[in-house]
Amino acid sequence: MDLQKIKCLRAVVFDMDGLMFDSERYVQKSWDIAGEILGYGPLGHNIVNTLGTNRKNREIYFKKHYGQDFPFEKFLDTYRNAYWEMSKGNGVPAKEGLHELLEVLKKYHIKMGVATSSSGEHAFGNLKREGIEDYFQAVITGNMVEHGKPEPDIYIEACRQLHIRPEQAIALEDAVNGIKAAHQAGMMPVMIPDIVRNTSMIDGILFAVYDSLLDLAEELDEILGKE
Repeated sequence: MDLQKIKCLRAVVFDMDGLMFDSERYVQKSWDIAGEILGYGPLGHNIVNTLGTNRKNREIYFKKHYGQDFPFEKFLDTYRNAYWEMSKGNGVPAKEGLHELLEVLKKYHIKMGVATSSSGEHAFGNLKREGIEDYFQAVITGNMVEHGKPEPDIYIEACRQLHIRPEQAIALEDAVNGIKAAHQAGMMPVMIPDIVRNTSMIDGILFAVYDSLLDLAEELDEILGKE
């Protein structure tokens, strides 16, 4: 991590699924279930090719690989029902270190935002259920921008709403498309790998990589505490 750039840190923008919450595995399983119901067999393996993208780009992907008659709307409804059934009890668990990182950033008066390709209902539901909605000064969801990740729109909008320059902000991501979006926006892209562990295709644009949000929280607390 470049200590000189960290001295200019004013904000951290979080992706949500797979980064803040361990939801990608739930999605993967629900895609398997939906695929079986619709007669396509398990479809969860496709998630590695669509991580971080919005609904429009996922529809393009599925119709390209399974034919233009792929019933995408029915697939959405079916997998969302399966996802809800799996998560309705206790919700989707937060990733290790999420609460610790939020507290570290709050302690040093670092602004916080969310930039997720998910819907507003899903995003705000997760934040409220986990009791962390008050940490964030901006929440940007997929339907609020024209182009989804890997285009930079969602991160540019997050920085605009947080009233900071992109170079003053870290973007936290678990997906390659998100890292590309943050880089194009001019931010400091930090990867916390989830389902996809190989970062070789984006090593040249990464600001840093950590095994967990807890590792990042501990390092930032140490660095910012010395200033």
